[in-house]
Amino acid sequence: VQLQASGGGLVQPGGSLILSCVASGDTLDGYGIGWFRQAPRKGREGVSCITSNSRNKYFVESVKGRFTVSRDNARNTVYLQLDNLKPEDTAVYYCATAWGEGCPAPFYRDDFYNNWGQGTLVTVSS
Repeated sequence: VQLQASGGGLVQPGGSLILSCVASGDTLDGYGIGWFRQAPRKGREGVSCITSNSRNKYFVESVKGRFTVSRDNARNTVYLQLDNLKPEDTAVYYCATAWGEGCPAPFYRDDFYNNWGQGTLVTVSS
């Protein structure tokens, strides 16, 4: 399966964006999907994960209450809605498949994911 993240852009602090992760080559409904980000000069950080049936969702503490994750398996797409954005959210955002239908424990371990897609850049600046 190949993943492609999109929807990034330049937004002012307090603004919103919706990122999409679209799959090709296979269906997503058998995979948990993770969202990660990498800010300039920093390592990759796990942001969120959603299980294949959407029953469980996980977020890193710094985005709780501001980011929402959802998926539409019929459209082979997972979404990450970013609200109340802050400058520290500036990063390239990536999606990846977990090894199974669930989210790994802990969900933010990037070595528990594969099929990394090309990222999309989110820049939060006034």
